[in-house]
Amino acid sequence: MNPSPADHAAQDENYWAGVRAQYAVSADFINLENGFFGVQATPVLQAFQRYQEQLNLEGAYFLRERFPARLAGVMRALAEFTGADTGELVLTRNLMESLNILLQGYAWRAGDEVVLAEHDYDSVIETLEMVAARHALALTRLTLPLEPDSDEQIVALYEAALTPRSRVLLLTHMVHRTGQIMPVAKIAAMARRHGVDVMVDAAHSFAQLDYRLAELGADFVGVNLHKWLGAPLGLGLLYIRRPRVADIAPLFGDTRRAADDINKLAHVGTVPPAPILAIEDALAFHQAIGSARMEARLRHLTQYWMARLREVPGVRLFTPRAPQRSCAIAAFGIEGVAAQRVVARLMEEYRIFTVVRAIGAEQCVRVTPHLFTSIEQLDALVRAVGQIAAGAR
Repeated sequence: MNPSPADHAAQDENYWAGVRAQYAVSADFINLENGFFGVQATPVLQAFQRYQEQLNLEGAYFLRERFPARLAGVMRALAEFTGADTGELVLTRNLMESLNILLQGYAWRAGDEVVLAEHDYDSVIETLEMVAARHALALTRLTLPLEPDSDEQIVALYEAALTPRSRVLLLTHMVHRTGQIMPVAKIAAMARRHGVDVMVDAAHSFAQLDYRLAELGADFVGVNLHKWLGAPLGLGLLYIRRPRVADIAPLFGDTRRAADDINKLAHVGTVPPAPILAIEDALAFHQAIGSARMEARLRHLTQYWMARLREVPGVRLFTPRAPQRSCAIAAFGIEGVAAQRVVARLMEEYRIFTVVRAIGAEQCVRVTPHLFTSIEQLDALVRAVGQIAAGAR
């Protein structure tokens, strides 16, 4: 397969130096924990601050007279970016609110079964456990290979877990622990043949990977806008394919809207408008780079440091080797050194910030570069890990 133009652009260090200049980040340490949320690029931050100042100047007038039309424009921009209809999208505070709306609003029947994976997000699993206790549901949990042979192997494992009672399959598009990308569209097609609904946690894949929401093949998708889109912290999005909107009951009371109006799910009271308005600016910044180019750059950065750590004795990678199976997120461990100790030493001795994540009974160090990460900073990571690993031998 010939490299795409985006793949070639991923290694254009002059171009990416210009992108890095659009971010103001601390020089006190190297931030390689960008999976939690994505800092705003300077143009987005400045726009957010202008909106906040305007709100403070105009008060209720801004909220009552200006904000409704501006909000409609934001939703049109999101619809264009995601390939969805405005009637299929509603803003939330984050992925967890989106998934709670789905899981608590779904029409469960006692005895229904939900299939999920041990690698799914901890708080989503906790929500499922709560809902299962309330509605007498059964939860079936899968452990999937860290280094799969193929997409078909993963699809087959999910299919083998289905039973006549299976009602919903929870899928994480990009695993927050290891960065592994699940073949969501193939799994969703399989589930549809069995009459099973699919709910997708796309918290990390949204705006990190180049795709449209409908391409996932699921009727229900929750995302974060404050991760890889770089919108202000506290913004998520819920997608429900239009014919299924009526099937989800509101989590918050709303008696004014029709059952098939997705806005029935967002009756949460007064919300801060400045972060919402800055979504348009985050979209403009993202699109100026391009989704395909951003994905290629993030994958290049991750493959760069992983390839070098594979050669370091005592280091184990928890992320699939095939480049297409991960992007910005990846994880490693050092034999004989607890992951928490590695994270502490990286920060204390080398001023490199990372985070610990659990994979079953094991723990790993998660590394997540961003567009402002330089090759030199990744070289510093590789040297630091090599020194820690050498000291453990």
